[in-house]
Order: sequence, then structure tokens, then C-alpha cells
Amino acid sequence: MTVSGSTDFELDVSDYIEEAYERCGLEVRTGYDLKTAKRSLNLLFADWANRGLNQWTIAQRTQTVTKSDNDYDLGTDVIDVLSMVIRRDGTDLSMDRISRDEYLSIPNKTTESRPTQFFIDRQLTPKIKIWPTPENSTDVLIFDCLTRINDADTFTNTVEVPFRFYPCLAAGLAYYISIKKAPERVQLLKAIYDEEFDRAQAEDRDRASFNITPNLSLYRVT
Repeated sequence: MTVSGSTDFELDVSDYIEEAYERCGLEVRTGYDLKTAKRSLNLLFADWANRGLNQWTIAQRTQTVTKSDNDYDLGTDVIDVLSMVIRRDGTDLSMDRISRDEYLSIPNKTTESRPTQFFIDRQLTPKIKIWPTPENSTDVLIFDCLTRINDADTFTNTVEVPFRFYPCLAAGLAYYISIKKAPERVQLLKAIYDEEFDRAQAEDRDRASFNITPNLSLYRVT
């Protein structure tokens, strides 16, 4: 069997919009059609972030602490922090994430020592709050965080989605557009999107070997 030998198939924003309109039985006819479709695409990305479908946007960031300062901006592109360590003299110590209530209940937030806990204050610009307050200005926070998918806007025609999620993106955009422009197809396109989303969500996770260790205490040698 002859194969193409090519693995560079990609779709840009215009391709996704055209595919979505075709699934709705429509054509892109005006600039407004394109504008409203891009808006729907960005809303779809926001929904994916809220539902945790964006593991490929995990980034590792660092922040050098400042003595007596326990409050650090994360940046507006950060959605959440997955894990954090603090590095001192080449040695990493895992830090525990605590809730807002747990952080607020700490009686003396100015206690200085090596930080062991962190709280994510999810404002418009998220912040890390760490405790105890740093006792030096040399320790480094190293953390893995989920970041936003880049917007589809007027100045770009590319979208940062892995190949394996192309079907989910096309199905989701078609469903979103149908709500506004093809209500008779909403039910069908939603069912297709739900199926593709479930498949993408199952794929968007870490894989690890699964080992079953038998409980030897259940066996008795006679």
C-alpha cells in the first residue's frame, strides 16, 4: 500500500471556521460571520480551560523569593498551579497547597522560615501566597501551571491545539455556531461534540504503568 509519507497536516483558524459552518449547513459569507465565529472559538477555549481540557498548556515557571515577602503575581495567562517545590542550594522541597480558609486561619503570616505551604489567590491576576514568609532572597519557587490557550484574534490565523484534539475543536465550534445560526442542528452537533470531548478528555491525561501487587498475606504455605 502506498502512503503519503507526510505528517504535517494542520488546520488554521479559517479552516476550523469553514468546517464548522459546513457542519451547520452554512457558508461564511461576511466579515461578521468570521468575527462571531472567532468569538465562539475563544469561548470554546475558555470552556475547555474550565473543564480541564488543556494539559498541553502546562508550563514550568520559576520565581525567586524576596525576604519578608510572601505575595507574588503569577501573570494573567496562568489558570492554576498544579504543583510547587522550593529549591535551596540545589535541593528541592515539595510544598503543600492549602485552601483560602486554611491560609486565612494561619495566626502569624509574618513568621519567617523556609516556606512549606502555598495558596493560589485566583484573582484577575492570580497570586501565589506562601507560608512561612521567606527568610532569605535566594530560595527559588519552581512550579508547574496550567496556562491559557492563545486567543484566536484578528492578527493571527493559527491555533495552538495538538493534532489529536482537532476533531474535538471542529465539533465544538460547529456546536457553538449552531446555537446562533442553525438551531435545527443543535441537538445533533451537541451529541457529536460531547462524544469528541469525552474522547479528548480521556486522552488529555498523564499515562503511567498500572501494576497490581498481590496481597501475599492472603496466601498460606502448607
